[in-house]
Amino acid sequence: MEERQSMGNFQMRTDLALEARESISEADSKLRGVRVEERYHEEEDIRVTKVMIDTMNAARTMGKPMGIYVTMEAPAMVEPDEDYHREISGRLAEEILELLPGADEEQSILVVGLGNREVTADALGPQVVDNLFITRHIVREYGTAAYNCSKMNQISALEPGVMAKTGMETAEIVKGVVEQTSPDALIVIDALAARSVRRLNRTIQITNTGIQPGSGVGNHRNALTQESLGVPVIAIGIPTVVDAATIVADALDRLLEEKDLENVRYREKQQLHFAELNNMYMTGKDIDAVIKRVSFTVSEGINIAIGETFMER
Repeated sequence: MEERQSMGNFQMRTDLALEARESISEADSKLRGVRVEERYHEEEDIRVTKVMIDTMNAARTMGKPMGIYVTMEAPAMVEPDEDYHREISGRLAEEILELLPGADEEQSILVVGLGNREVTADALGPQVVDNLFITRHIVREYGTAAYNCSKMNQISALEPGVMAKTGMETAEIVKGVVEQTSPDALIVIDALAARSVRRLNRTIQITNTGIQPGSGVGNHRNALTQESLGVPVIAIGIPTVVDAATIVADALDRLLEEKDLENVRYREKQQLHFAELNNMYMTGKDIDAVIKRVSFTVSEGINIAIGETFMER
């Protein structure tokens, strides 16, 4: 969901609740209604931060809906790996199961891959769907015995595309499928935008608050939430782009700090034409390989969480 953090006259963009929390002024650093828990898994070099927004006042200050936001920071995720970072997928599966209601029960789960397959930085959702373990049609036709187990989640998937191609809002398509197939829960995947370059392609956010399609490229679309769809919605996102204006502002910050021009920092920023950069988003030159790699990591996390849950028992 698109958020902008104030910086003088310039609004910095981030979809990560962790970054929104970090950007709160020191006076509000102990904001009531926001709880933060951190865990570090040294063996996998994964830092997990859970931000819980419990009150409406905190939600307004943070610019995020009330709920739980789990951020996994895994620097190794951008590096090539023969196993596509199975250890990260395993940790992701654990976080999904913690947020998914009724995870111990047999369920029907619809996975929705948002984004535009033809725009690489926005193709995370469709590419995750490509690698999912789809079971709904088999279980409905042959039962759980087809997988040699007594219980099996029915997993279906949807790639709704973008409105420029379909002429329909993503929320309209998803709502129609939900009404026809009656899933117990949704897992929605989309590309996000980060505030910090160091979190690009190496951070996963999981939340139970739903998602707003198009957030990764700054488009405003109807939200996919439990309130709008009638079923729990778990959203998974990876920041694949950084706002170009944010990069320029950061560079200017460092330059002014080095020259000890603290008193004129914001005045000079106000003179820059940041508006010209607000619709520009930057990504890495190896984004094709990165999206292929991280999409497989996410799909394996989902497969482990809901596809192999009962098969492993």
